[in-house]
Amino acid sequence: MPETRTVESELLTAYTEANPKSFAAYERASRVFPGGVTHDSRAFTPFLPYIARAEGAHKWDLDGHDYVDYAMGHGALILGHTHPSLVDAVTRQVRLGTHLGANHLQEVEWAERVRALVPGAEFVRFTSSGTEATLLATRLARAATGRRKLAKFQGHFHGWHDAVTRGQIPPYNDVSPGVTAATADETVVLPVDLDGVGSALARDPEIAAVIIEPSGASAGAVPLPEGFLQGLRALTAARQVVLIFDEVVTGFRWSPGGAQQRYGVRADLIALAKILAGGLPGGAVVGRRELLEPIGATPSTGRRIRHQGTFNANPLSAASGCACLDIVRDGAVHAQCDEKADTLRRGLNACFARRGVRGVAHGEASRFNLAFEEGLTPGDPKSLRQVPVDALKQQRQTPIAANLTLALLLEGVHMMGLGGFLSIAHSRDDVERTVEALDRALARIAPLGPA
Repeated sequence: MPETRTVESELLTAYTEANPKSFAAYERASRVFPGGVTHDSRAFTPFLPYIARAEGAHKWDLDGHDYVDYAMGHGALILGHTHPSLVDAVTRQVRLGTHLGANHLQEVEWAERVRALVPGAEFVRFTSSGTEATLLATRLARAATGRRKLAKFQGHFHGWHDAVTRGQIPPYNDVSPGVTAATADETVVLPVDLDGVGSALARDPEIAAVIIEPSGASAGAVPLPEGFLQGLRALTAARQVVLIFDEVVTGFRWSPGGAQQRYGVRADLIALAKILAGGLPGGAVVGRRELLEPIGATPSTGRRIRHQGTFNANPLSAASGCACLDIVRDGAVHAQCDEKADTLRRGLNACFARRGVRGVAHGEASRFNLAFEEGLTPGDPKSLRQVPVDALKQQRQTPIAANLTLALLLEGVHMMGLGGFLSIAHSRDDVERTVEALDRALARIAPLGPA
């Protein structure tokens, strides 16, 4: 048997034997869920651990293993798991009611906090998720402009509704089964190139809006060129095209005011979720008053945009969101998280360089991403400039890249794919433990060959 298959088999065997209770739970899940999971990112070979409890920067699975967690609620938990202030807020509210079926004061207080932090948030409309937020923002833009098309960028992710599924995977002509050809044709997929954007907007007067992850594709896994957001703002403004920032990831994480504040660029509409609700379900669209006003217009005007949602601004999410935004509003949390993320990235890169592995840790704010591609210098983020954008978006499943997440789980570290998020709860010891875990994980999979 070839050495590569032996090492992979040993990894799978060691993991499965170490996690009998999680394996049993996965077998149960496979009988009731398509693919055995409830979210695409949790599909993993052989299976992800089933978590029993979490606190701070750690979580424990059914088999008792302790993990340093970098999934952090898919980025929603900048304060870590079970932060006392959020637990207290939700506990108080659950005794008062979980769904009041009417207006309540806390939804107003939540919106006021959002408006105080997010640049240009003149009006706020809550949703129950980030996907719902980008869906509503698209509808608002079409209603305001009278145009029918949405433009998005190659590789950028904006949820799973029909208008945004196209263009996520190279060569970016993918259309999900179940999305009609007519709907797909109303989504224009653009390269991350200002000349190309300018040409598309000039050529197609039906483009109502341009939506973008201001971090770059996939939460910054594929960074944007310097100055791109500023140039995009100028191009869209010149054509009266609505600019939508999808800040589901960056909102309240890149800074208290999100990517807009960090980069100094103002969008027309901003989609929010994750940190917005402090780890509970919740999203929002915020932005210019005249774009959001039609939701509240009287039917007699003929311009009303209907928007329902049973759990919009529900009391539990509002309580958690208010408590969370109160803690992050002064920027101290971000400064600490960013510093720890920078320390982690430098430690991971030092490990790659020391072992001669063609890998790089990169990212902004409290996010880190790992890249393994030809042309990279081990541990040198500057060498990312030599890697084609498409390669970063859909990294080759090289032996090390394909097995690193599994090897790290065996060493007590849970990343979200090839990356993760830092929280205020991560300690210096957690960062050091993670770097040491990477070193051991690379040693485990070194026989598999180059990254």
